[in-house]
Parts: sequence; C-alpha cells; structure tokens
Amino acid sequence: MEIEKYLPIGTVLMLKEAQKRIMIIGYLPVSGENSERKVYDYAACIYPEGILSADKTLLFNHDQIDKVYYLGNNDEETNQFLTELKSINKDDILKEIDKQKNDSSAETGKPELIIED
Repeated sequence: MEIEKYLPIGTVLMLKEAQKRIMIIGYLPVSGENSERKVYDYAACIYPEGILSADKTLLFNHDQIDKVYYLGNNDEETNQFLTELKSINKDDILKEIDKQKNDSSAETGKPELIIED
C-alpha cells in the first residue's frame, strides 16, 4: 500500500526502526539555524502521551514512515489543504525565512501586534 503524501493532522503512525508510535501535529517545520536549516515534511508528538514539552517535538520526512495505524480527519477542508501543501517547495520556505530576516519589520524577531479601529 502506498501512503499518500501528506497525511492529515491526527494520523498515528510508526517510523521505520522506531519503538513508539507518533501522531502528526504539523507540517513543514523548520529546524536549525542559517546554513544548517532544514525543512521537514511533518512535526509530531509521541502517542498516546501527546505534547510533553515544546522541545520534544519530532520532525521527520514522509519516506521515514513505516506503518499508518490511524488516519486523521480527512474531510473536504483537509483534502483541499493537503492538495495545496503538496505544491509548496521546501526551498521556498527557507528563502522566505531569509527574506523575513532581512525585512526591517522582522528585526526584533517578535510578532507585530496590529490593532485596527
């Protein structure tokens, strides 16, 4: 059985050579700094424990998946999002990060709060 890339949030799976199941919680996370940055396909937490702390998030790529135990929510909104996600180039994400770093509004590294009347 070929596993479709990308899988929905909430999907429970086992990675190759892993001992514990994990659950998908996000897409295209970036790890590392500067030239060491890397974009992964997924972010996950251990299952069934969930997110124990922010530094315990697992990052992995689709080709590392061994077995899917449970497929997360797969409705029309999810399918549309996952279709759009397939068209995103990982290199474009890194370029956008560089662009934001050079943008004067991103100098502080803090999100900007905008309040409109």
